[in-house]
Amino acid sequence: MLHSGHMLTLESVETEDVPNVLDLGCPTRKTLDLISSMWTVLVVHTLSERPHRYGELKRRVEGVTHKMLAQTLRALERDGLVNRRVYAVVPPKVEYTLTPLGQTLVPILNDLCRWSETHYDEVELARGHKGEAG
Repeated sequence: MLHSGHMLTLESVETEDVPNVLDLGCPTRKTLDLISSMWTVLVVHTLSERPHRYGELKRRVEGVTHKMLAQTLRALERDGLVNRRVYAVVPPKVEYTLTPLGQTLVPILNDLCRWSETHYDEVELARGHKGEAG
């Protein structure tokens, strides 16, 4: 018996406080939303190589706008995946690196990038066939 007078059942143990991204109110969805962003994937993939300055990231991640890169870096820093280090020099130098938590994403997101590079032609072919049949 619990203090509140309710019986503790196996079902209540399994569902109580267990994160489940399929549940609408689960806070893990915010994390999934962050890491499923294309820009997050590309920035983490780039930072997995070495630390980068903002301008380097902008050049390496082709197509990202200034606004999207700034938003992505702010979100990654806020959520503990990226460190932003400002050097006290003139002109100011800012460098971005992955945190230990950010490093845990590297194998997953690098695999995702490799999968995209390996299977893009099959996806494009399927898109072409669907367009013809639909």
